[in-house]
Amino acid sequence: MTDGTTTLRDLLSDRNPLAPLARARASAEAGRRRLGVVVGGSLNDGLDVKLDRDTYTEGLAVGSYVTIDGQTDRKFFGLITDIRLDAIDPNAQKMPPPAGDDLLAQVYRGTTVFGALRVKPMLMLERDTGDPRPVKTVPAHFTPVYSATPQEVEAIFAAQDAGKAYEIGSSIEDETIKIKIDLERFVERSSAIFGRSGTGKTFLALPLLAGVVRNEVASVLIFDMHNDYGYTLKGDRRQAPFKGLKQLSAIASRVVVVSLDEESSRARKAGYEFALHVGYNQIEPEDLETLKSVLSLSDVQVNALFMLHRKFGADWLRKLTNEEGDPEISELLEGNKIAEGTYHAIQRKLLRLLKFDFLRERVADNFVERILLHLTRGDSVVVEFGRYGNDLPAYVFVANFITRRIHKRYVELKEQAEGRGAAGSEGPRQLVIAVEEAHKFLDPEVAQHTIFGTIARELRKYNVTLLIVDQRPSQIDSEVMSQIGTRITCALSDERDIAAVFTGVSGAQQLRSVLAALDSKQQALIMGHAVPMPVVVRTREYGEAVYQEYAGDALSPDERHARNAKRLGRDDDDALVR
Repeated sequence: MTDGTTTLRDLLSDRNPLAPLARARASAEAGRRRLGVVVGGSLNDGLDVKLDRDTYTEGLAVGSYVTIDGQTDRKFFGLITDIRLDAIDPNAQKMPPPAGDDLLAQVYRGTTVFGALRVKPMLMLERDTGDPRPVKTVPAHFTPVYSATPQEVEAIFAAQDAGKAYEIGSSIEDETIKIKIDLERFVERSSAIFGRSGTGKTFLALPLLAGVVRNEVASVLIFDMHNDYGYTLKGDRRQAPFKGLKQLSAIASRVVVVSLDEESSRARKAGYEFALHVGYNQIEPEDLETLKSVLSLSDVQVNALFMLHRKFGADWLRKLTNEEGDPEISELLEGNKIAEGTYHAIQRKLLRLLKFDFLRERVADNFVERILLHLTRGDSVVVEFGRYGNDLPAYVFVANFITRRIHKRYVELKEQAEGRGAAGSEGPRQLVIAVEEAHKFLDPEVAQHTIFGTIARELRKYNVTLLIVDQRPSQIDSEVMSQIGTRITCALSDERDIAAVFTGVSGAQQLRSVLAALDSKQQALIMGHAVPMPVVVRTREYGEAVYQEYAGDALSPDERHARNAKRLGRDDDDALVR
C-alpha cells in the first residue's frame, strides 16, 4: 500500500488482527441483522447470546436460525432454542422503573437489564468450500451473532439433489424461504410423522408420499385406515373432500387402490382395482401373534396356535374355530394336549376377528402376489379398509398379514440380486410401507416379534422401510425409535410423547423447547436423515396449489415395467413375482 491508505481487501486479510471484526461489519452492511454477541455456553448445552440494546426479544422466535462468524475461516449455523430476560443487578427486577417513566426504562434496557438467547450450534461451514459439517467446537467470546438471511437458509437446504427434493414447507419467520427435504435420503431409512390428533398429520403425509411417487424414489404401500389416501381425503364439515393420490393426475396412473370393503368403496364412489379376501387356509400363527395385545392373547394361547398349525397345517384355523366342534380337536382336549379352558378362550377371542366379511374359509386367489406385482413394477398401492378401519383387530391383522409376505418376497428378490454379483442388479425397487396407529405394531411387548419391528431394525437392508404415522410415540419400542432416520413432529401434549420423539437424538434437551413452542396447526419440527439440520417449518396447505403442482402426465405402466424389470435383471413379470 504505497499511498498509505487501507482498502477493504486489506481489512479482510487474514494478516490483519481486526479481520474478524471487519468481516462482521462488512456482512452487516450487506443486509444481515446483528442480534448480539456470544457471552458463554458450551457445545453440549448451547451458546448464551446477550442481545444488543436495540434488539427486542419480541422480534425473535424459538426455532429461528442465526449465523455466527467465527474468528477463523468458518461460519456457525445455529437454532434459537430459548429466549429469556436477564439482569445484571437483581434489584432491577425487584424495583422496575415507575410506570410511565420511559426515560429510565430506556436507560435500564441494554445496560442493567437485557434480553438473552440460547442458541444450539447445528452446522459449521468452511469459508473456502462452503460445505456444511458437524459442529465440533464453539465460537469465541464476544463473537457477533446475526439473524440468518433467506439466502443463507436456502443455501443450507439446497445442498441436495434438486431433482429429488420435496418442498415440505416454509420458514416460520419468512414464507419466501422454502424448506426442502431430500426424498432419496428420506426413503433410505424408516421415518415417522408424529403429532397429536388434529395437528394435520395426514395432510402432511399425503403430499409427501405423492412426492415420493412422482420422483420415483420408491414404491409406496399405504395401509389406509380411514380411507384418506386413495381417492379422497376427508376435510371438516365445512369443507368438501380433498383429492387423494388417485385424483392427482401426474401420478394417478402409478397409484393402485385396492379395497377391503367393496360396499364402502361403492358407496363413496371410490374406484378400486380389486377387492381383497383372505382365506382361513392362508392364515398362519405369525399373522395372529401381532394381535396379542389387541385380542388379549396370553403366551400360553399363542403357543397353542403354533402347536395347532404344526399338527393340522393349512386346515388348523378352520378346525379351531368350528363352533360345532371337531373330532381331532376333541382328541387333543381328551389327551390334555391342550387345556379346554385355553381352547375355548382362543376360540372366543378369534371370533372377534373372524366375523369380518373379507375373511373366508377358503380362498384360492392370492391377492398379496397381485399387490407385489404392482409394487415391483413401480406402482404404489393403497389398501382401503372401508368400515373395517374403525375396528383395530381388522387393521392390525391385515397390515401384518400383507407386510409379512411382501417382506419375505423382498428378502428373496434382494438375495437373488446379490447372488448374481456385480453383473446382476441392485434388487427390487425401494419400498416404503406407510402405517397408521403404528404403536399397535411396535409397542415394547410385540416389537421384537413383529415384521414391523424387524423392518425398522433392518434399516434398508432389503430395500424396505417404514413410514410411521402416529400420535403416541411414547408407546413405541425405544429400540425402534432409535432407528428412525427422519422424524417430522407436529405439536404434542403429553410429556412422555415429547421425550420419546427425541430418543437417540443429540441435543434433545434444547430441541424439546422448540417442539413445545409449535402451533397446533401447520407447524412441524423436522430432524434426521433427510435434512442437514433440525428445522421448524410452516407446512404447506393441502389444496389447489398442490393439485396444480401434480397436474400433468406420468410415465406409462409399460415404461415403468421396463425400467424395473431392467433393475431386477429380468424381462418378464414371472421374474418379479412367483
